[in-house]
Amino acid sequence: MRQIFELRTLNDVLSGLAKRGKQEAMLWKDPAGAWQPITAEDFYARVRTLARVFAGWGVTKGDRVAILAENRWEWTATDFATLALGAVDVPLYSTLPADQIGYMLKDSGAKVVVVSSREQYDKVIACGDLPGLQHVVVMDAGEFPGAEAFGSLVGETAGEDEWFAQSLRSVGPDDLATIIYTSGTTGDSKGAMLTHGNLASNLNFSTFGFHFTAADSWISFLPLSHVTARHLDYVLMCYGAKVAFCPKFDDLAEAMKAIKPTVFVAVPRVYEKIRQAVEGKASGSKIRSRLLRWAVATGAAHRDEVLAGTTPAALGWTLANRLIFAKIRQAFGGRVHTFVSGGAPLGMDTAGWFADVGIVIYEGYGLTETSPVIALANPKEHRIGTVGPVLENVEHRFAPDGELEVRGPSVTHGYWNKEGETREAFTADGWFRTGDIGELEAGGFLRITDRKKELLKTSGGKLIAPQPIENRLKANHLVGQAALVGDKHKFAAVLISPNFGALEGWAKGRGVSAADRQKLVADERVKTLYQGIVDEVNGRLAHHETIKRIEVVPDEWSVEDGELTPSMKLKRRVIESKYKAAIDSFYRDEAGSSRG
Repeated sequence: MRQIFELRTLNDVLSGLAKRGKQEAMLWKDPAGAWQPITAEDFYARVRTLARVFAGWGVTKGDRVAILAENRWEWTATDFATLALGAVDVPLYSTLPADQIGYMLKDSGAKVVVVSSREQYDKVIACGDLPGLQHVVVMDAGEFPGAEAFGSLVGETAGEDEWFAQSLRSVGPDDLATIIYTSGTTGDSKGAMLTHGNLASNLNFSTFGFHFTAADSWISFLPLSHVTARHLDYVLMCYGAKVAFCPKFDDLAEAMKAIKPTVFVAVPRVYEKIRQAVEGKASGSKIRSRLLRWAVATGAAHRDEVLAGTTPAALGWTLANRLIFAKIRQAFGGRVHTFVSGGAPLGMDTAGWFADVGIVIYEGYGLTETSPVIALANPKEHRIGTVGPVLENVEHRFAPDGELEVRGPSVTHGYWNKEGETREAFTADGWFRTGDIGELEAGGFLRITDRKKELLKTSGGKLIAPQPIENRLKANHLVGQAALVGDKHKFAAVLISPNFGALEGWAKGRGVSAADRQKLVADERVKTLYQGIVDEVNGRLAHHETIKRIEVVPDEWSVEDGELTPSMKLKRRVIESKYKAAIDSFYRDEAGSSRG
């Protein structure tokens, strides 16, 4: 078995961190914009002090503590202080509206909620009656009626504390560690229960082949309420690496320049945006555009060498690397040696483009319910278009319809307060239904096709997997998001949410007014532009998959407006409801149409 660590609980992560003494463990940005270090021993002391406060409030094993905040050292301190008591933390996305936060606080029965700011405090107040909630803690300074100031609760007392050490040891692998509410692409929200043993077992096996060290660093910017980001923070702490917290995605570019991380992990949409930024910048100049196309074509000729981990020696590649590829790597800080993608399918187009510019992205796959990693490519074992080999401590099989089913020590035991949903999530013989369609390729590489519930079935009985087609559309820098529709209809159609920054730049160069987005997307030249993008993708699709009709919408889909989950996946029910009129228009003449 390719086991890296011997962790039994998440408290073992904290205990290991404490042994690093005066070594810098974390970085955070102060209000003046300066990056400040926190040593391992100082962080451990703050956690210990906060745990004593929680214990004094009556928080004991099994009680729930909610965290509603962006990525900050205080988030992680609250997490470890809660876990140290055997209590259960409930991470909530900071982008959620008050009504959803209220539901989760009530459903979990949280006794304490720790929030980051005035904005999050106001959401909790707007939730109304929360009978189980006894304490509200705010990280930011200020006047918050009825709340405690986080800064007054933590200290940096040196020395050991036998009470705290005993508390850490008293927590076992079977104790519940966290309840994570899945955002759900279909609009459902369920609290997945993960034990210390679930999460620790995943940490023990997930990073085989990567060889991280104490010299590594990464920027924690993916929401810590998402289990993938939290998992990575834990695992890099185990290696002794440094974690820099970036609360706002808009600050990521600056943070990469300042921190110069060696590890970069993101959801596919981040990689897509970086590619779009490169192509968008080049599109403003004929010379830059031609140079980029030449460089990518040159890189494509040497893709296999790059994927094999070697640096091509050809003169053309060397020149392309100096002129273009090195500048792209510099956008990540210039020192990243490991790029990982997870949370949704990366797509062959995006993975291939990055390989062509000299960057190998190792794709992973998992679910909240599996703590999260099921499979992960690594420097020794990877194949583009797959999510790598399945972890050795995870058993897997495929149902007759192709759905992947798994079981093992990292798999959840069920959903909080939802016995019916828990039963539905498992087969009669105890295998967890992932909801994803997949297949195992030669060599043991797992390929995920799409979500089972999101597959479109035409009225002619043909199945269409939307995500690979949507990813091909999003490979164009003018496309922000795309949602394929057509279930139970003769043909597929698509809603396209533009990358308005790129579209407005295109419009300006051609005398098209971009002042009003509604008028912009209705302009015939814009319609022709996007029809051309769809036609290009159609040329690589099977006949039954081809997109017959399109609608370019005047909205840029976002997490805040509800069209995307916090991990940047489409909320298809929301989109289909919001654009029902447009979808109906696609199929208005279907009864008499012979298309599809």
